[in-house]
Amino acid sequence: MATEPATDVAAQRARVVEQAQASDLRLVRFLYCDNDGIIRGKATGVSGLGSRLETGIGLTVAMQAFSMLDHLASVDGMGPAGEIRLVPDPETFVIAPYAPRTGVVLIDMLTSDRRPYAADPRWFLKRMIDRAAGRGLRIVAAFEPEWSLAALDPSGSWVPADQSLCFSTHGMNDAAEVIDDIVSALEAQGLQVEQYYPELGWAQQELSIAHRPALRAADAHLLYRETVRGVAARHGLRASFAPKPWADQAGNGCHLHFSAWDLDGRTNLFSDTSNPQGISPVARQFMAGVLGHLGGLLGLTCASANSYRRLQPQMWASAYRVWGPDNREAALRLPSPYWGMEAESTNVELKACDSSCNPYLALGGVIAAGLDGIERQLELPPPVTVDPHSLDDEERARLGATRLPQGLSEAVAALREDFLMMDALGDRLSTSYLAVKDLDIAALAERDEAYEYEAHRFAY
Repeated sequence: MATEPATDVAAQRARVVEQAQASDLRLVRFLYCDNDGIIRGKATGVSGLGSRLETGIGLTVAMQAFSMLDHLASVDGMGPAGEIRLVPDPETFVIAPYAPRTGVVLIDMLTSDRRPYAADPRWFLKRMIDRAAGRGLRIVAAFEPEWSLAALDPSGSWVPADQSLCFSTHGMNDAAEVIDDIVSALEAQGLQVEQYYPELGWAQQELSIAHRPALRAADAHLLYRETVRGVAARHGLRASFAPKPWADQAGNGCHLHFSAWDLDGRTNLFSDTSNPQGISPVARQFMAGVLGHLGGLLGLTCASANSYRRLQPQMWASAYRVWGPDNREAALRLPSPYWGMEAESTNVELKACDSSCNPYLALGGVIAAGLDGIERQLELPPPVTVDPHSLDDEERARLGATRLPQGLSEAVAALREDFLMMDALGDRLSTSYLAVKDLDIAALAERDEAYEYEAHRFAY
């Protein structure tokens, strides 16, 4: 794996210290995303920032076995004995506009002998990026999250902050102040806002940011989630990225857009304007790989029990293993390219993804699956241009439109049986990840639906 020269890293660390001191910061948060999609971290005082940027902050090895319910899964080597280091990537440093005198940096997990920790999801994505580069591909991606604003009602319950309609200007006006502050905060961190609109559910928002190289796209999603939640809190609101925060409202997806470019970043290798569908053989094989591994991949991209409240037929969330041009009921949607920018804007959208995922694992899994499609030259099935749920069983069978897993236990079982995905994750990461999911499944099976909704609503 390519690494930056030590002198460059040292210079970056020095700039972080200088910027933190010039901005009169008191704390810098070292953040990571755990195996259950929860953003966690520790903070250092600025007086010790210089050394902490190099040596990191200690973290018990047990944390990668913690669940979203703060239960500890039983994993060999992930108990009370042992420590790793949270070592910052200085390129990710930002000043948090939503927290007073606070900076944020994202981290890599390293062992005591300075090696990558095998259960680090960010290292997994780095490995998949390197694997793609070995085939001459530079993966570019963007996470496109939906989320819901909640306010306290007179009874003290958190409820949707408004009752706006889809794309309604009333919804825009109701949320205008908090959205303006969120856009300002995102832009202050270098996250370029592309589109905004109120979505289908009450107080549901969709605000997208520009695509980036794969690692930075996953980094940006963590910063995005933190920013939205932090700014909302300053307005007396709470933001929920849960897949289905309320039973009677639309679910929140986090559609994952991706494409593959040459290593110089000049040519979109997914684009072929001579093809009626506008996609190249490389794109078709990559998509075929994603579809082929989609059952197990959902264990990474739709990673909570709550995810499967959303992933139902005729909810525009995808419920079948199909692809189609601009088909919002397809697991893989081929969006229409921008006029005059057809080659540059060609990309594929995975709709079966939400913000309960760890973005490093989700995107790394997509890359692993797509590369398998290229290596085996898999053939993409015919496109589906209608709602696949409206087809009869015979037609769905002809198209290979099988039903996606209908619960976390089914998706985790498919992931466990997917040799390629297990091999890509590696033993330590796959073992700890599956143990955490098994613990969630068992814990939630003992509780009712109301508890599930409540437990997920503000965990994500």
